Amino acid sequence: MAAPPPGRPGTAPAALDRTKLLAARYRAATDRPYLASALYALTVVESHDVPTMGVDRHWRCYASPAFVAATPVAELAAVWVHEAAHLLRDHHDRAGRLPAADQRDRYRVNVAQDCEINDDLLADGLPLPAGRVEPRRYGLPEGRLFEEYVTGLPPEVRAHDCGSGAHGHRSPWDLTGPGGPARIGTTEAQALRRATAEAMRAHLRGRGTLPGGWRRWAEQVLEPVVDWRRALAGAVREAAAWAGGAVDYTYRRPSRRSAALRGVVLPSLRRPLPRVAVVVDTSGSMGDAELAAAMAEITGVLREVGVRGNRVTVLACDADVHAVSRVTSADQVELGGGGGTDLRVGIGAALARRDRPDVVVVLTDGMTPWPDREPSGCRVVVALIGPYAPEPPGWAETVRVPLPDGA
Repeated sequence: MAAPPPGRPGTAPAALDRTKLLAARYRAATDRPYLASALYALTVVESHDVPTMGVDRHWRCYASPAFVAATPVAELAAVWVHEAAHLLRDHHDRAGRLPAADQRDRYRVNVAQDCEINDDLLADGLPLPAGRVEPRRYGLPEGRLFEEYVTGLPPEVRAHDCGSGAHGHRSPWDLTGPGGPARIGTTEAQALRRATAEAMRAHLRGRGTLPGGWRRWAEQVLEPVVDWRRALAGAVREAAAWAGGAVDYTYRRPSRRSAALRGVVLPSLRRPLPRVAVVVDTSGSMGDAELAAAMAEITGVLREVGVRGNRVTVLACDADVHAVSRVTSADQVELGGGGGTDLRVGIGAALARRDRPDVVVVLTDGMTPWPDREPSGCRVVVALIGPYAPEPPGWAETVRVPLPDGA
């Protein structure tokens, strides 16, 4: 945050001025009441080892008596917000998901995290102490996450240590063990993050303002963005595993137990590979962007199902089925249509095929009627393309697919 004030040689360490430190926290909570719950959840710990102020992952705030004595209350209030931001933004857990080479340089990670926080705090008018870290100091753009800043920082960058609540590594002043000051667990920390995000949303509804980084953080906490590619892949994989888990008896390869029964041929169990049908909506409501997203997902379906040969069939359908193709790659797909929409025809045609599918994947913008009931013996996965696609029936497994950027 800032360089620690120099001490006087030969003098005993001064005691922490708790009145001043707590007055600064009160000021921070009063000026920004949506942060009050997080600020007052922090337990103060006096430390002569911490350079300025720092936090551990248990929501304990370590304060240097010399730093508190030398820093004005207004700047101390800004430092309170800065340290609380490390914990609210879950920096210690996020740091643990960095590549191993980046994790090892705790100081570099700490600087990147300070860049993420401080551009928001400065935009909010908080008077951070001199020597603060800012993205522009390193020629980096504002408004990014620390994971992006890490790779853009010079290799020799160094800053003071904000503690394990930031970079995730134990600092010399960290208290460990069951005793000592109060500690907050993971569940309570998540509740604090959600309560703070809800307070920020209420603040915005009351015509208040927030920096962009805090707005994005609150939206992510209250409405986390699901990785739709992972969700779609998981839905298709699970449906295929369900179909592949079915077993049947076959005499094509007699059971090995037949040798024990002279003159009797026993059937063996067979685990069939799933067959998949992909119904692509090619109606007039599907524009170029929607069709491009659908075609991209056919490749994903082929990859995730993991079947070989001709076990995937693609049907292009609007109000009628225009093309049926057995494919092993998306470039083999033929799309036709452009009229009205009735995907009941496409789903019905897929189920009526001689090689009846075990899984039907429907790629559509949702502007279609649906079958009255769930098809028997078949799983249906619907990829809804676009932000305004209406929901399909409850018996279908649904994943929402956003349009490509710029569409």
